[in-house]
Amino acid sequence: MVMNSPTFFNDRQRLADITLKHRIASVFAWREWVTAGGLMSYGPDFSGITRRSADYVDKIAKGVIPADLPVEQPTKFDLVINLKTAKAIG
Repeated sequence: MVMNSPTFFNDRQRLADITLKHRIASVFAWREWVTAGGLMSYGPDFSGITRRSADYVDKIAKGVIPADLPVEQPTKFDLVINLKTAKAIG
């Protein structure tokens, strides 16, 4: 399991390559890791979170006090598996 960190995210290609080279099953939080060659990711749907953020910005622009808006947690999560990597590590 690789921690979320800007440093790790910037080196995601290199880290994905290392896990593949050593045939290590790896789990990440963001789908970008999987597109870089990582095995799998599981985390919130960030595109959905971004859309909900736009709704909040719209409400605030229309005069709603930010403190009056509820805090929301993600309700949709994505599981992404790289089948090519899965086959490569066996």
